[in-house]
Amino acid sequence: MRNSSIFFLGLTSQVILLSLLLIHASLSKSDQQTILAQKAALVKTLRLTDLCLFTEARYTRHLSQADLNTAFQDHPLSLEHFPSGSFTQPNLENKTP
Repeated sequence: MRNSSIFFLGLTSQVILLSLLLIHASLSKSDQQTILAQKAALVKTLRLTDLCLFTEARYTRHLSQADLNTAFQDHPLSLEHFPSGSFTQPNLENKTP
C-alpha cells in the first residue's frame, strides 16, 4: 500500500468520525438544553454564587467579587505571582468611577 493511500484512508476515516460527532451533537441538543434549564433553576433556587475557577488566590476564586487592585495588595509594584491571574481579565462591570 502506498503512503498516499494510507494518508487518504486516514483522512477519510477522520472525516467520517467528525461527521458522526456532529450528527450526535445535533441530535442531543434538545436533551442538553433541558438539562441546562434544570441546572439553571437549581442555581436560582439555591442562590449559588459565581463559579470558583481557580483555588490559588482569593482574587481569582470569584472574579465578580474582586476589585482591580487586589493583585497588588502586597506592594503597588509587585508582579503577578499566581499563574491563574494571567488567564483571567479583571471584571470591569463592577468598576465604580
